[in-house]
Amino acid sequence: MTALLKTTVLISGTGSNLQALIDACRTGRLETDIIHVISNVPDVKGLARAESAGLNTSVLQHGRFSDRSDFDRALSLLVGAGDPDLIVLAGFMRIIGPELLTPFSGRMINLHPSLLPLHRGTNTYQQALNAGDTQHGASIHFVTAELDGGPVISQVAIPVLPDDDRDSLAQRLAPMEHRLIVATVEFFSRHRVECSGASVFVDGKVLTSPLRLQPDGGFGWQAPAE
Repeated sequence: MTALLKTTVLISGTGSNLQALIDACRTGRLETDIIHVISNVPDVKGLARAESAGLNTSVLQHGRFSDRSDFDRALSLLVGAGDPDLIVLAGFMRIIGPELLTPFSGRMINLHPSLLPLHRGTNTYQQALNAGDTQHGASIHFVTAELDGGPVISQVAIPVLPDDDRDSLAQRLAPMEHRLIVATVEFFSRHRVECSGASVFVDGKVLTSPLRLQPDGGFGWQAPAE
């Protein structure tokens, strides 16, 4: 029997993507054990979701540290105590520094609300509207020292409608983000994804373009012929 993928989830807010992972674990879709949920903000809804599911939770407030590197060192120790196979940044609103990144390189992924490499950073919905984009979406990528610049694993796209504002765009994208994060973690739980340098490998083959979420909630990906 394959061991469950030990997963730590980092959050800063409502935890809706965390909830999607919790639900997928409950149904048996994910062969994943969420061993720790860590928030840098106290009393957020995501912590309540985790506690309701009986998960181990911690709060590490960045504002209580004198500088970013001290916070990252403390977070690295907290994360490392569980020796996770995968770390998922699900709405974690902190830039990752080397103190955290180095020991977990290749094991840390982030969900970003844009079709990377477009619209890095914050306020991506308004960035897409300002640019006149016809579609927007979300990406999951490996975390590297470059902000939102790590190798992209998977994406989902939705059309930008003529009457969209940033709130409506965010609201329509949210359920697709939930499906994307579950499908991506599922690939990790089945040991189908890894990162080497700047390349993503799926089933041992270099991924030449991001996996795209299909209407059935999967990726429909097949390894290229030899």
